[in-house]
Amino acid sequence: MLNGVMLLWFILTALSVLFVAVDIRATPESKVLKWGFVLLTAYTGPLGAFLYVLGCREPLPGLHERYVSTRWRQVLGSTMHCVAGDGVGILTGAVIASLLHFSKTTDIALEYILGFAFGWAIFQALFMRDMTGGSYKRALISTFFSELLSMNFLMAGMVPVMMLAMKSAPSSQSPSTPGFWFIMSMALLVGFVAAYPMNWWLVSRNMKHGMMTVRPQNETGIGDKVQSLRHPSASHDHTDPGHENGGSSMDHEMVKVSKGAITGMTVLSFIVFGFGLSITLMLER
Repeated sequence: MLNGVMLLWFILTALSVLFVAVDIRATPESKVLKWGFVLLTAYTGPLGAFLYVLGCREPLPGLHERYVSTRWRQVLGSTMHCVAGDGVGILTGAVIASLLHFSKTTDIALEYILGFAFGWAIFQALFMRDMTGGSYKRALISTFFSELLSMNFLMAGMVPVMMLAMKSAPSSQSPSTPGFWFIMSMALLVGFVAAYPMNWWLVSRNMKHGMMTVRPQNETGIGDKVQSLRHPSASHDHTDPGHENGGSSMDHEMVKVSKGAITGMTVLSFIVFGFGLSITLMLER
């Protein structure tokens, strides 16, 4: 029964990735977020494709700016970006830990370190450095806390699911088995859901970007004519090729976030992460 479910899941995932990879080429979205949706769909199968259609795919020509301007779609883009980048490091850590037979504690630590490092240093700072005037150092500084807070919530949801499932199916602990990848997919899906509330807070305070619209220089969307259009972002001085809409730089509508608020949310994120680890420990007994 379970093998049949996994087979169906992998078939649907392959079809979903193919659909998103082909269809998103016509969507006027940032290249980074396009790759992010492809990765998210690889992790979460048909649910990732559903989120792409519901949250990013242009419903009619010229409407992308208006379509993605709603807050929940902005947060969807932010959360997707987090999970797509962190997921690469997390999966890499899980594979290494399995092959080297690391303890569960070392496994979780390695996944956290690699997930945060890849998500922060590459998917956030490196790929989005144009939004900070092209400065990689400035991008690292401006995205550190947003990546940390989002990562903690992601891991809080992911770790208990991953560890409980691996305990229930010991044969799935090897990356050479389909069960391993199925479990990691389910864990990342739960992590996505867990990270969404924190990303809502981050986007609402312009500490993270959401969806964007990138069009060729000679193409104009209907959203250009809508003065009320807003796009929360962490630090956007857009220099991407083409005409980028639905966005705002850190100079536009920037919300001042106090150090106390950031400290408080950081503490909260570690408490939530610790709660997730506590659940894992209880389930392991």
